[in-house]
Amino acid sequence: MTISSHTANDARFLGPGEGEAIWFLRNRMTVKATEASTGGGFGLLESLIAPGFSPPLHVHHREDESFYVLEGELTMKCGDRIFRATAGSFVFLPRNVPHTFVVEGDKPARMLTLLTPGGGEGVFIDGGRPAEAEGLPPATPPDIEALKRVSARYEAEIIGPPMAPSHAAAVA
Repeated sequence: MTISSHTANDARFLGPGEGEAIWFLRNRMTVKATEASTGGGFGLLESLIAPGFSPPLHVHHREDESFYVLEGELTMKCGDRIFRATAGSFVFLPRNVPHTFVVEGDKPARMLTLLTPGGGEGVFIDGGRPAEAEGLPPATPPDIEALKRVSARYEAEIIGPPMAPSHAAAVA
């Protein structure tokens, strides 16, 4: 019997909790698909994100980024638009438009992150580290300069600060 290597034409299956677990900033991300595993089509990550966390305002120049919120509540900013996303919400953020989000309330958010075409998931993989335990990583200050360097490798830019949680959103 010959064992063949995987190609982009092979079917893939990952069960619940399977995939490479990465700690990236205040997120635990599980890599479900990459540019390499989808023939360039997309990258897909399942993310558990700490309450109050917000990535710096950033822009992807190569990929569109979409989110499907599984649990939690987020305030999202895309260009000049600000909106709330709760469980069941789908958000499409086009490339070349600055965006960020913040997890509202006192519970983590869980969502799927889809990057199309694939490749941008490398920011999280290269910018993170293997998860050392279950759950969220410990709170540490982000290394913004390192984040800028890894983002540049994937044609993304950090262009502003994170969002602060909204008092109104946390109360509502």
